[in-house]
Order: sequence, then structure tokens, then C-alpha cells
Amino acid sequence: MTGPLPKSAVEWLVSAAPAPDDCRREWERNPLGVTLLPAGRLWDVLILPGELGYPTLDVLTRVLDRPGPVLADFGDLRTGFFVPPGTATRWLGTGVRGAGRGTWIVVPYPGRATGKVRWLIPPDGRGTLTDPTLLELAMHEAAALRARGAGD
Repeated sequence: MTGPLPKSAVEWLVSAAPAPDDCRREWERNPLGVTLLPAGRLWDVLILPGELGYPTLDVLTRVLDRPGPVLADFGDLRTGFFVPPGTATRWLGTGVRGAGRGTWIVVPYPGRATGKVRWLIPPDGRGTLTDPTLLELAMHEAAALRARGAGD
């Protein structure tokens, strides 16, 4: 998704940074359109392999009006779902990496195209996150759909 977003999306993201105003100014000037933000304060990120992440997002968007922010990385190899803080330390799913307290993630500027990382679902500026229980159920459904498709 691209296009102009409310300034509040940027403000919400940079509010996780140690120095939000400095982060925002540098981010807006960065020719790559990305910044590093700490996970674990306002959100954690659960990172799924792309072959499971995209089908999981498809399931989520069928059951939710709007999931929380979702990132895709280099060549769509990984998909990152923004979930409540603390989720990464409690997550037990095989093949899912968690970015929580003490980790940093590369985040593209909302609404600006970047070459490597992009928003599939940009932040809404209100702090909407994906419920980890719904994410897990969507992952199971996506895996089941993939398995059924592989057997055809």
C-alpha cells in the first residue's frame, strides 16, 4: 500500500524511538526512506517466512477490518506482523522469529516507496496491532490451506 497517510502514522512509529523528534527529522531526510526503531516498547514484530506470511495475511484480512501493521522484506522472503509488546518472548511457534525488547527493526517511511522493505499494511497512527491469538489462528488456517493445495 502506498499513498499519503496521516502524519500520525509517522508520529506513532517514531514515538518508539529514544529521541522521537530527532528520529523523525533524520527519517524524513534519509534518501533510503528507512530507519531503525526499537521493538518491545510499543510493539513486537513476529516474522514469518514469506510463503506462510502472505497466506496468513490473506486469512487475517478476511476476518478483520484492518489488522495491525505488516512489513515485507527483501524479495518477500519474510513478513513481519506488529503485535503487542511482550508477544515475542512468549511466542513458541516453530519457524517464527520474534523481535521484542532489545531488538531493532528496519522500518520504511509510511507512504514512501523504498527498495528493500515495504508496508503491506501501513500503521494507522492509532496504534492498532494484530492480536497474537488471531494471528496464530490465521497461521494455522493458512498452513491448512497450503497443505490442502499441495495435495491437489
